[in-house]
Amino acid sequence: MEILQIVGVSLIATFLSLVIKEQKPNFAFLLVLFAGSAIFLFLVDKVYEIIQLIEKIAENANVNMVYVQTILKIIGIAYIAEFASHLTRDAGQSALAAKVELAGKILILAMAVPILTVLIETVLNLIPKG
Repeated sequence: MEILQIVGVSLIATFLSLVIKEQKPNFAFLLVLFAGSAIFLFLVDKVYEIIQLIEKIAENANVNMVYVQTILKIIGIAYIAEFASHLTRDAGQSALAAKVELAGKILILAMAVPILTVLIETVLNLIPKG
């Protein structure tokens, strides 16, 4: 099971980080950064499979792929911003982590505007004009 491997890497990195932190805090952070990146890279194949499945379902449902790709990009921005925010916070830079989160939210909003516009227009076209 993949989750056991991920948890194992995480626990080992956490333990080593706690031991190293007292002597070399910079190395402890680098260890955590490396472990987090390794876990992220381990999951890339799974993310790719999920994206392919969602695109296949959208094609079968005759959904415009522009909307599906935009939603997938929004999800990607959310995950990447959260990952970067956590790493930044782990480095002791909470203020910078908050800025990364804010940037992610603004980028998501900017990408969602066209979809929201089409949705509102569709609803308005469904309302009888009287």
